[in-house]
This record gives sequence, structure tokens and C-alpha cells, in this order.
Amino acid sequence: MKRFLCAAIAAAFACASPASADVAAAFGNTVVSHYPDGGWVKHWFNRDGSYSAEFSDGRRITATWRVEGNRVCLNGIRPSFMMISRFCSPMIEAGVGERWASRDPLGRRVQNELISGR
Repeated sequence: MKRFLCAAIAAAFACASPASADVAAAFGNTVVSHYPDGGWVKHWFNRDGSYSAEFSDGRRITATWRVEGNRVCLNGIRPSFMMISRFCSPMIEAGVGERWASRDPLGRRVQNELISGR
């Protein structure tokens, strides 16, 4: 099982990010966060520390990511439509095809899934 970090980010996005020691499986893949109302967010983490996401309503965001202790943090989230420019979340272990529960910063429940490819 590959090690990944999971972060729940702002009102409509949650994410996962690779731990620094075991990153190869996360790069080139997609984390999809599923909301109970049918909405979703696709998250992409890149080797260079960049992050991007696309919401089911067409909105997009960018940020940088980095591992801080046992958490992954998104920094400089743009545009900051939710007035959140930084968010950190604890690490979660997952592999391609696995799902895990999380919450966004507003406390809403999401189901994350790591899928193969972009």
C-alpha cells in the first residue's frame, strides 16, 4: 500500500498528497473528492510542489503543497474565494483504487478516491 496524505480543503474541495518518501504513485494520478450532493473535486499534485484542482461547477484553484511533519499543507491557495489561503490535514494511507472518508474545513463529509491517470 502506498502512503499518501489527505487534506480536506475549503468549502468544496478535499485532497490527497504524496508523502515525500513515497511519491511516485501519486504523481500522474488523480484524487477525486465526492460530496453527498453529487458534487466533486479533482485534485492533482505535481513533483515540483504545485497543486491544482477542478470543481464540478467549473471553478479551478491552484496552490503549492508540502509535507509538514505528519500533515500535508496547501499554501497560497488561489483564487481564495473562501478566504482560505492555507490549509493542512493529517496523513492518510491509500493506494490507487482505494477510498477514504474526510471532512472539508467547513466540516462537511467527503469520500476521497485515488484513481489512476489524470
